[in-house]
Amino acid sequence: MEAHIIAGSKSDEEIVNKIGQTLREKNITFQIDYASAHREPEKVKEIIKTSNSIVFIAVAGLAAALPGFIASITEKPVIGVPVSGKNSALNGLDALLSIVQMPKGVPVACVGLNASENAALLAERIIKSNKGNPTT
Repeated sequence: MEAHIIAGSKSDEEIVNKIGQTLREKNITFQIDYASAHREPEKVKEIIKTSNSIVFIAVAGLAAALPGFIASITEKPVIGVPVSGKNSALNGLDALLSIVQMPKGVPVACVGLNASENAALLAERIIKSNKGNPTT
């Protein structure tokens, strides 16, 4: 498996499926898991610990702690996808700011709100770079 998609909630499934669709089109193998950094931190840790992926794609809305939490426990690249969910009073701005404002030492790449395709394309570039085949 090359990419591991982790979403904080099943309510993010539409975004997750779009990421998966783009990864399939690019012939990138991936796995999907749902686990919340807030409600299931031990489950998230176990997923990260046992994953053999090259890159993580973390999908999260509202406080969007998942991408930063993942980045705090792995050296692998993490791409955060902020979601503008129905429950967001700020239309996803809260998730976007949460992901881009990581503290020093906890790097997370961030794509735009609901930007599933860009997340998959960035993952593809990271995977190709890792394999010594950078895109041109």
